[in-house]
Amino acid sequence: MAVFTEVSTDEARKLLRHLRLGELLELRGISGGIENTNYFATTWQEGSAEEPGRQAEFVLTLFERLSAAQLPFYLYLMQHLAARGIPVPDPAPDRTGNVLHCVAGKPAAVVNRLRGKSELHPGPAHCRAVGDMLARMHLAGRDFGRSQPNLRGLPWWNEVVPTVLPHLDPDQAALLRAELAYQNHVATQPAYAALPRGPIHADLFRDNVMFEGEALTGLFDFYFAGWDSFLFDLAVCLNDWCIDLATGEHDPVRAQAMQGAYEAVRPLEAAERRLLPALLRAAALRFWISRLWDFHLPREAALLTPHDPTHFERVLRGRIATLQPAMA
Repeated sequence: MAVFTEVSTDEARKLLRHLRLGELLELRGISGGIENTNYFATTWQEGSAEEPGRQAEFVLTLFERLSAAQLPFYLYLMQHLAARGIPVPDPAPDRTGNVLHCVAGKPAAVVNRLRGKSELHPGPAHCRAVGDMLARMHLAGRDFGRSQPNLRGLPWWNEVVPTVLPHLDPDQAALLRAELAYQNHVATQPAYAALPRGPIHADLFRDNVMFEGEALTGLFDFYFAGWDSFLFDLAVCLNDWCIDLATGEHDPVRAQAMQGAYEAVRPLEAAERRLLPALLRAAALRFWISRLWDFHLPREAALLTPHDPTHFERVLRGRIATLQPAMA
């Protein structure tokens, strides 16, 4: 992600020693996002008579917006999922079992670095793998003992939209107002309230999944996770993995691969099928709003590249044009 807070090698070395993760060899900032400060950390771990010493790779994250009170939900969710075989980063605990630490005055965590690389041009096989693992993750999270709302859900949309409207042209502003009103209406319906819910990732874009070839090796960046409908999580994935980035157009082949694999593990209920068009619009709206906010009201960072908000405007317009609304 962007580097908002500079971390010295001495600070990182001290934390890694405290967590018994080895001696720091290299620390380098990661660019590409806009929420937290992230560094790759390479350490040397001493061996034993049974095993030789080796290098190990970790990710050090400093949280720029999330508070220390909010963070245990994300970190212990990752620990919960990792213990159930979901390939996610596993936060490193200290000797007392605490996984939330402090670096440069900021709350911080250290997790193992996942194998593989992101697949930015996915095919049906990649989408199938994501659908399968997303459903497995939803099932694995059902007995997670902590609860926290999706902090980028509908209340946040209602709060942020007035701050971005002055930056839009009249046509964009009209679309944003109309879609927000529609989503507020959908959220009042009993069918929406009855959707299956649990902890969701809420941001599982193609740059948050790792592959080796067509084999999925990991899911990461859980710091937008929260308690919400599983259907919204699936809609977020369909709106990224199964959309042409250049045009915003829906790819039915990839979408069928993803949804089919998801339903092979967790079949959708009748109400979920009926509300999927509305949730696809909701997922597009959520990321249009957040990208407008980051683009027009940016924060300073050493490495910062805001995403283009017009992409999700195109996706939203496409979803409205091609999908029948679930309810008037």
